[in-house]
Amino acid sequence: MADHNALPLVILAEKFASLPGIGMKSAQRLAYHVMSMSSEEVEDFAKALTDAKKNVHCCKCCQNLTEREVCPICDDPERDRSVICVVENPKDVTAFERTREYGGVYHVLHGLLSPMDGITPDKLRVKELLARIAEGGVEEVIMATNPTVEGDATAMYIAGLLKPMGIKVTRLAFGLPVGGILEYADEVTLFKALENRNDM
Repeated sequence: MADHNALPLVILAEKFASLPGIGMKSAQRLAYHVMSMSSEEVEDFAKALTDAKKNVHCCKCCQNLTEREVCPICDDPERDRSVICVVENPKDVTAFERTREYGGVYHVLHGLLSPMDGITPDKLRVKELLARIAEGGVEEVIMATNPTVEGDATAMYIAGLLKPMGIKVTRLAFGLPVGGILEYADEVTLFKALENRNDM
């Protein structure tokens, strides 16, 4: 923001810009919008931020975010505890739950392996996953990390730890989206579609 703007407004815009997916122009719009809000609305907004930070923490079982000791999914007696779907972050749990098709439980890693960025296995929630499996009853672990270098490396690393324990480890199939047109697909997507082809 230009030098003629009030310093608190500049700082507010910079705080918004530090959030993922928000550029400086969007951050400036948000900062100006905050200035148009009533004092009560701003206080409610600030309270929502502080309450979320203070009251939301990781579920002691699956590491998903919750305000309870154990999240509603882990607490649900109808869920199949023999299948654990391992995901990168809590947003991925929300995406799977929207399908209403998955009946197992989850484990959230809170990141992916990336040695270049200093993200090693001890920075992820891998030991918590191993502790859950050591308790028994788990038959399959679905690696649902994104099909990136980091996602594949993380899936391979965890699979290497689990297979000696006699656990079935599967990976999400990747390929052409439903309704996709072949001529617009890139080479990697086509290769994955061929590799993950199913019987008819």
